[in-house]
Amino acid sequence: MRIYICSFLALFFSITVSAQDKELYRPNENAEEALGKIISQAGKENKHVLVQVGGNWCIWCRRFNHFTTTDPTIDSLIKSSFVVYHLNYSKENTNEAILAKYKFPQRFGFPVFLILDGKGNLLHTQNSEYLEDGTGYGKAKVLAFLKAWTVAALDPASYKGK
Repeated sequence: MRIYICSFLALFFSITVSAQDKELYRPNENAEEALGKIISQAGKENKHVLVQVGGNWCIWCRRFNHFTTTDPTIDSLIKSSFVVYHLNYSKENTNEAILAKYKFPQRFGFPVFLILDGKGNLLHTQNSEYLEDGTGYGKAKVLAFLKAWTVAALDPASYKGK
């Protein structure tokens, strides 16, 4: 009986994790409206927006999300400096208008990252290839990328007297 219970629990948790993973990107969402809310939130919180463009079909997109949310240092930096949005790109919805507005970042492949300010202005487009290390992402590379695009990093007051 215990083996059945253990098997059931293992299956339940794997399905739950898998379902959560599948919900990372939402093809049916009105992305313009959702991103507008995220941008507004970032402006109010004096943060930038980290837009991860990709899809549920993209293994590297899921790897990046898992990597950044399970590493305490990176997760803390993201939470303190950014509001994150996962912008869907899939056969169901390519979000062409938004990607055109932000200068066609899909040209770099997926995932691709956009850094927006609290008004929605594009500050930077990051090709994720430069953050990779082997079959995953490099902690030092990801931290350097994120630190370079915080609000504080772009504040001229941070550099007075240096």
